[in-house]
Amino acid sequence: MLNENPDPAPMPSAPPSLAARVLRIEWLGQTTASVCWIISVFAYDDWSAGEYLQLCAASAWFIANMSTLVPRHHD
Repeated sequence: MLNENPDPAPMPSAPPSLAARVLRIEWLGQTTASVCWIISVFAYDDWSAGEYLQLCAASAWFIANMSTLVPRHHD
């Protein structure tokens, strides 16, 4: 019939599991880089103003990566 919808709306898919999000190469690479950056700040043991800024930047990057693991509820 002319008024029938030939393409029914697809069913919403479930969000990826935590394991699927953690095992993404982008997430693994960025998280590894941020952790290495944090460790390197402590390895230098200089603690000038620049080191504090480096630590803040690396920590912010790490926290941003961790926040992507939190499930989001859409209304």
